[in-house]
Amino acid sequence: MIDLFISAFVTLFVVIDPPGCAPIYASLTSGASAQQRRSMAIRAILIAGLILVFFAMFGEALLGFLHIDLDSFRIAGGIMLFIIAIDMVFEKRTERREQRAEKLMATPEIEDVSVFPMAMPMLAGPGSIASVMLLVSQNSGLDRAFVIFGALLLVLLLTLAALLAAGPLMRLIGHKGEAVITRLLGVLLAALAAQFVIDGLKASFPTLG
Repeated sequence: MIDLFISAFVTLFVVIDPPGCAPIYASLTSGASAQQRRSMAIRAILIAGLILVFFAMFGEALLGFLHIDLDSFRIAGGIMLFIIAIDMVFEKRTERREQRAEKLMATPEIEDVSVFPMAMPMLAGPGSIASVMLLVSQNSGLDRAFVIFGALLLVLLLTLAALLAAGPLMRLIGHKGEAVITRLLGVLLAALAAQFVIDGLKASFPTLG
């Protein structure tokens, strides 16, 4: 169970990427008061958590309704995560997040960023949804599901802490430190994504094993 918790925690931490979300949140809420920033951060985490738990619990049933094989989803999810990893290594993901933040800040009437873009797609995006569905589908049993949800809860709490401390955190690590962390997480995510694809291919084509 410890191995499952560590694996789930690392996967979700890398995909959700709290260090990468912190500077974007700081820029989006630069004109808000401390209380507004705190309430928006908490709301974003709660909404993202509900979305991820929903897909973790009912995602497999949804795939069955759409007649999509779970191994096909593993392969597709692995490829999707690999693309995200490449973007992280070459800083394309951060660049797109910053562009989205600039567009949002250019629209003064939009003040509450908790739902969009923070909860979706920054926290509960395609990568994190695919990851939590894959983790639950590969580990059947209520006890294993609770371990995965525990890892998700810890990642979301760390993300909340990063959002609340976004301003001081950015001053501490700086843009260069953030770039180094993002690249390291991207390399780790690429390896995890490759493993998802390998597992999916082995299950689809037993002769490969």
